[in-house]
Amino acid sequence: MAKELRKLKTISEYHRQRNLEKPKHPLISLIDYSQIVDLPKHNDVHWLHDFYSIALKKNLDVKMIYGQQEYDFDEGLMSFLAPNQVLNIVVEDQTTNSNREGWLLFIHKDFIWNTSLATKIKTYDFFLYAINEALFLSNEEQQIINTVFQNINREINSNIDTYSQNIIISQIELLLNYCERFYNRQFITRKKANHQILSQLEVILHDYFANDDVINEGLPTVQFVADALHVSPNYLSSLLKSLTGLNTRQHIHEKLIEFAKEKLSTTNLTVSQIAFELGFEHVQSFNKLFKSKTNLSPLEFRGSFS
Repeated sequence: MAKELRKLKTISEYHRQRNLEKPKHPLISLIDYSQIVDLPKHNDVHWLHDFYSIALKKNLDVKMIYGQQEYDFDEGLMSFLAPNQVLNIVVEDQTTNSNREGWLLFIHKDFIWNTSLATKIKTYDFFLYAINEALFLSNEEQQIINTVFQNINREINSNIDTYSQNIIISQIELLLNYCERFYNRQFITRKKANHQILSQLEVILHDYFANDDVINEGLPTVQFVADALHVSPNYLSSLLKSLTGLNTRQHIHEKLIEFAKEKLSTTNLTVSQIAFELGFEHVQSFNKLFKSKTNLSPLEFRGSFS
């Protein structure tokens, strides 16, 4: 059975769907999760919002599915959705959970238009890779995030004046900067899972070059590698950068150079033949990349063994 797709174009529509009071401002809303009584009743519905969503949820009796991942909320957990990303909410328990807590911040694109955040919000990777990796918070980090949400809440509920938008924007930027810091911490502290991805990456690239896939398909793309690891390209590059200092494309090049060195030192293939076997249409491109990585041309590298 096909899932129904429901698009919410305005924040006011969301409030009506959940039987909440009309938002104080049509372009921004901060909702206390403990006040949401009317949770979705249908698991076969996909939701698409035409605005940004930043959520901190805890003890929530639903699961969220976005991208290829499923998340519950037994612990503090933040999620980030950009406009037009699809979300599926799976209801675990139809009864009301009195322990439910957290915040749900909606920001319409028009609210940040012509402000510093309009461009900057697109630089936060977690709006892209958050569909594969939610943000877990320690108790201390939850307190920090809660304080910023409370500041935003006070400003939204105070009398709107000429300073309101700038103050709210600055608080949202503070919130996102903290989240960026905490995501970086998550990359570092989740070493086991991260190093498993690094090991899987090594296997994927080795097999790709060793099985001559590169001859038929060309050099592996960042998208190909990310799909094979079931993560988004931006998330993968950020994770690898934090672990190794190299992004995904650089890892692909490193593996390519490793195979190139092996062929140059152990076979009699010409440089042109090696370039072809490594997925290059033009030998000049191979020569340029090899020299940029080794400071030697392929022939100079081969000559060092004679």
